[in-house]
Amino acid sequence: MTQAPKGSAAPPSSGMPATPVVPHRAALRSGAADRSAAADRSAAAAPPPRATAFVEGVDRLRTAATTEPGRLRILGALLAVLVVAFGAVTAWQMTDRTAAADDVLHKSQPLTAAAADIYRSLADANTAASSGFLAGGQETAASRKRYEQDIDTAAAGLVKAAGSSDPGSPAAATITKLNILLPEYKGLVERARTYNRQGFPVGGAYLRYANEKMQGEMLPAAQDLYTKENRRLGDDYARATPYPWAAIALGLLALAALGWVQHRNYRRTNRVLNHGLVAATATAAVVLLWLVVGHGVARAQLNESYDHGVRSLNVLHDARIASLKARGNENLTLVARGAETVKVGDTTVDVYDHDFTEDMTALGKGLALARTLADDHQGAEPVTAAVANMTEWKKRHAAAREQDENGNYQQALDRVIGDKGATGECFDSVDANLARALDHEQSEFRQAAGDGLGALSGLPLGAAVLALLGAAGAVLGIGRRLSEYR
Repeated sequence: MTQAPKGSAAPPSSGMPATPVVPHRAALRSGAADRSAAADRSAAAAPPPRATAFVEGVDRLRTAATTEPGRLRILGALLAVLVVAFGAVTAWQMTDRTAAADDVLHKSQPLTAAAADIYRSLADANTAASSGFLAGGQETAASRKRYEQDIDTAAAGLVKAAGSSDPGSPAAATITKLNILLPEYKGLVERARTYNRQGFPVGGAYLRYANEKMQGEMLPAAQDLYTKENRRLGDDYARATPYPWAAIALGLLALAALGWVQHRNYRRTNRVLNHGLVAATATAAVVLLWLVVGHGVARAQLNESYDHGVRSLNVLHDARIASLKARGNENLTLVARGAETVKVGDTTVDVYDHDFTEDMTALGKGLALARTLADDHQGAEPVTAAVANMTEWKKRHAAAREQDENGNYQQALDRVIGDKGATGECFDSVDANLARALDHEQSEFRQAAGDGLGALSGLPLGAAVLALLGAAGAVLGIGRRLSEYR
């Protein structure tokens, strides 16, 4: 039997496969441990993830807050930011209120008055047209001139209102409508006059048609324009008068912070004053005092301009309009001569005479309210005179109606448009006295509103400048304290 060479592996037994060598479990665990250790060494060698800028900033602040110089720097920055914020908010709020007060004085109230003048001019033109028609061929030059002046005043007022209104706004649409209706009305009046001079009865129909256009379309549109402008005036008052609570709160907070920092400085150094911080406190106190006093005075003056100016003006405008409408209806009563009636209860009455009665009632109520709102003799005296004129007007109107109902048309006409003892004298006196009262109240409004605007003048810019100086003082004061650590 042949033996295998020494040192060689024994051949496998015939017919049987070789048995594989299985690694030992300890060896497997040792390899896994080696790989885990290698992974740990790689992770330890990798740089940590970079923190965000916010986190780094917080860390720096936290580190700085552990030292007194760091804390002082943080306090200085916070004081500067707080004082500047106080000045910025004050300037912003006062700029808005100053602009609103300026709009009250120079824009919305004058435009409200212009809208009222448009209404008054249109109503007075209608009255002058009816008076001229009643005079027939003897129409006076003064009556014709008054009509033309009223039409020109209304046209000029519409141009002014159009220039101040926003394109596409409801007010602009109303102005456009009135600009279209005005020449149509003038054409109807001229036709009425032409036919009246020729003795054609159709002239009265044209005048009534013109009056319907005025009463049904033009005056309601003018009233709508006046209402819109008056609402705009109210909005400007609402912007100008509210207290600037945000600025006041920031001012108090800034003063409290400055006081606390100075108290802290005194406890740590026994120094009573820090010039920079004292200067910052003084400027913040000046701004806050200026803000409270200046706005308080402005608010009081603006409220006075509304209570003793705008309210009285609105009442007087309404009373004047009522007198104009009453005069127009009084004239049309004679023009129509019973052609148009209305049923009141069980009685049929002339429609224009019925409207005259309602207008005189509105006039009486308006004058009574205007007298209560008048706060001095100059405002009350013309209103009292207008009341006396209105009372006499009613008496003369009743006498004229009695003559007309008895068939004495010419005598009734003389009592309405005649020279002496006619109702026209009473109407002119009422109108003149109301104009005087309006001029006085307008002057009072301008005085009070102007004082209110003046109280706000310079406050926005002054607050901003003083706040910057205060912030600089706070920084310099903290800087002086920091120099002691160098």
